[in-house]
Amino acid sequence: MAITNFIPTIWSETLYANLNQHHVGVANCNREFEGEIKEKGSVVKICGVGDITIRDYTKNSDMNSPQTLSDTAVELTVDHAKYFNFQIDDIDKAQCTPALMNAAMNVAAKGLANEADKYIYTLHDKANTALSNGDVTVDNILDMIIKGRKCLYENNVTDTDEVVIEVSPAIAEILLKAKVNLSSDNSEALEKGCIGKIAGCKVFVTNNIVTTTQSGTSVVFHKCFMRTKRAIAFVEQLSEIIAYKPEKRFADAVKGLYLFGADVVYDKEFVLLDLGINEG
Repeated sequence: MAITNFIPTIWSETLYANLNQHHVGVANCNREFEGEIKEKGSVVKICGVGDITIRDYTKNSDMNSPQTLSDTAVELTVDHAKYFNFQIDDIDKAQCTPALMNAAMNVAAKGLANEADKYIYTLHDKANTALSNGDVTVDNILDMIIKGRKCLYENNVTDTDEVVIEVSPAIAEILLKAKVNLSSDNSEALEKGCIGKIAGCKVFVTNNIVTTTQSGTSVVFHKCFMRTKRAIAFVEQLSEIIAYKPEKRFADAVKGLYLFGADVVYDKEFVLLDLGINEG
């Protein structure tokens, strides 16, 4: 059976399922705003309300006039477009097209998920607070995490279940060497990339953490995240997925267009842990 006889909707569902399995940074974002995204450049408006004043109530006394709320709106632009385009040769696909298709879709999803995750971690400069340490060691890394958590507490982020910490493999190694108790709930499987918890906050490891080298030194800073899952909003859409026969090949081919965008919505719920390691 030719690939062109397969149903695109099923391919899309397969690709989406595989995307969700491979996301780390995206999985820790707010995705409730995903909707009908038709083309690169589409804008999703995220609406909210300002602070509400809490006043003292006095019995038998009139209340103040109702407060006029100031609405807030963040426009999230879907300004990233990625695509895949692969073919399966007629000789290779004999009697095993479905298996090859599933494998190919999984590889494509992994690549797309990686691109989306990489973009999430470029948003490090939009954090409300940045804590820096140019010489992170097993003796002080936990102090940095506690300081970051303190910043979130001061911004009224009190529920540790809402907070995630995302680190690079190098920072994760220091955490493990520090013998931090990365406790986990054995009653449920940990999410993709999660290695456990610190102070009730889930810790995720990803290769997509942005790194910079301090000028004139061998200190590499790992721009790790501590955030709530609503701090960054993300939207994605598999815009098109098409099967076709390449004109100059005896093969079946599939191409797909993937659109996404992300931005920091609640910056006060986002702390950058700028952790330096001397690699000299």
